[in-house]
Amino acid sequence: MVEKGKSFSRTPFGSALVGGLVVAVLGWVAIAAGLVHGSSNEDTLPAPLTPAPINAKATSKGDTVAQIYKADSAGVAFIEAERPARPTSPLDFFGLPRGGGTATGSGFVIDTDGHILTNNHVVARAQTIRVKLGSSNTSYDAHVVGTDPATDLALLKIDAPSSDLDPLALGDSSSVQVGDPVVAIGNPFGLDQTATTGIVSALQRQIQAPNGFSISNVIQTDASINPGNSGGPLINSSGQVIGITSQIETGGSGGSVGIGFAIPSNTARQVVSQLEQSGKVEHAFLGITGTTITPDVANALNLPVNSGVLVEQAVNGGPADAAGIRGGSTAATIQGTSLRLGGDIIIEIDGRKINSMDQVVNIVNAAKPGDTLDVTVRRSGDTKTLTVTLSNRPSSASGQSLGR
Repeated sequence: MVEKGKSFSRTPFGSALVGGLVVAVLGWVAIAAGLVHGSSNEDTLPAPLTPAPINAKATSKGDTVAQIYKADSAGVAFIEAERPARPTSPLDFFGLPRGGGTATGSGFVIDTDGHILTNNHVVARAQTIRVKLGSSNTSYDAHVVGTDPATDLALLKIDAPSSDLDPLALGDSSSVQVGDPVVAIGNPFGLDQTATTGIVSALQRQIQAPNGFSISNVIQTDASINPGNSGGPLINSSGQVIGITSQIETGGSGGSVGIGFAIPSNTARQVVSQLEQSGKVEHAFLGITGTTITPDVANALNLPVNSGVLVEQAVNGGPADAAGIRGGSTAATIQGTSLRLGGDIIIEIDGRKINSMDQVVNIVNAAKPGDTLDVTVRRSGDTKTLTVTLSNRPSSASGQSLGR
């Protein structure tokens, strides 16, 4: 079984991609079992890049799929995460336990100390975690060094001899181009050591993390990604990991339809560095919800600009609210989409023209708590520049109206 999120969609007035399917397999235990659920009670998204101590060698540029598989497959992990059943509720039929089961997913070795990178949703709520490497039948107990629900990443550690560890190299995801060939290695449907191939089919996507915030700069691929691939490596032609497979769009089929999403390696590198140091990751928080303004939106709402972001809400007590940014006060429904009108229109941040809410999210995700942003807004015919000091993001978007 797998957990399904909402299908990816865009409304005429929306800006962010939503949903996706987290790709972990869940087995049944005893009489009943539950679906894999991402945590919504922990910290949240990426800051600037700081190198992590990744000790690995890459293969020569332009290797064939067979050469890449031979060089990298031994470093790919098969992960089994045992989850306890949740307490029963008087409303549960037959009083069956809820949420128990074994989630299986993928991961990969990143150094000779036994660190393994995977998705947070693979190991969330796990009571015990077991790891097998490559084609070996040896199983290791793993403990969680730290998790980051905001980027859906988790760092594990196993006590394995260095001779059993074959680290994979993290590449530079900023150098990836649409059309680049890629190889995914993982354990779809529990079929370990499976390789699939494809290309990078799009860049700069956004997907929703388990805690409701957005993950930026995501790599889209048509390499076949299925339940059980979660946390596995997406590898370039040099044998370097440029992404961590995390979600798929199913089109209602429940399986791969050629649209998969991988968290970029540069995000992973920064997250790993913080997880190794403190077991958690701090992310910046602006505290708004907003809608991308297009010419059609501007015309429908009679706005004074043809591009920018309409602020629907400034989260009460959040950084934007404290700086004086105003949200909307009038509820409206246009073409089936609910909006709050009358708020500020963001047209620039730090002198950069703003054309979409995605752009605002990317800017905040690239910043650190304590950083300041000069936000230029249009309000009642006037232009104002307000300085916002970003804070630490809440543990989840729940109750924050998805404030960014």
